[in-house]
Amino acid sequence: MNRIHHPDLVRQRQSPSGAEITASLLAVIVDCHDPLSQAEFWAQALAYRVSQRNRDEFQVSDPAGAGPSLYFMKVPEPKAGKNRLHLDIVTSGPMEAEVARLAEAGAELVEVRQDPAALDNPDTWTVMRDPEGNEFCVTSTATLTGWA
Repeated sequence: MNRIHHPDLVRQRQSPSGAEITASLLAVIVDCHDPLSQAEFWAQALAYRVSQRNRDEFQVSDPAGAGPSLYFMKVPEPKAGKNRLHLDIVTSGPMEAEVARLAEAGAELVEVRQDPAALDNPDTWTVMRDPEGNEFCVTSTATLTGWA
């Protein structure tokens, strides 16, 4: 077993109360039936790279090393019900063009949603499903409001 030492993997920070925090988000783990297919879809969606860590386990990460990875693991049971956690993708271009690109890569369009105008920060986004039915959202910087 190879241990890795990556100085940027864990960033030391302080909580609002002043306590030292030595934990960082490493990856979002996705249980799935076909991890390679899922990894390839998400790598194409995000322009990331795929690497195999173990049999039936694939990491999808930014080639520049920025941010956490997605990690796809094979599990025997099927997806059941709505996701309790989902990914949001944001584009600087038109949302419709990004939705079309992802649909061509294998995603399914579910619907376009829009917050009520009465909200302080109303957004417009598209709900999609990846090839195994996991919901995710696509939005654009042109339709996204109130994010720091």
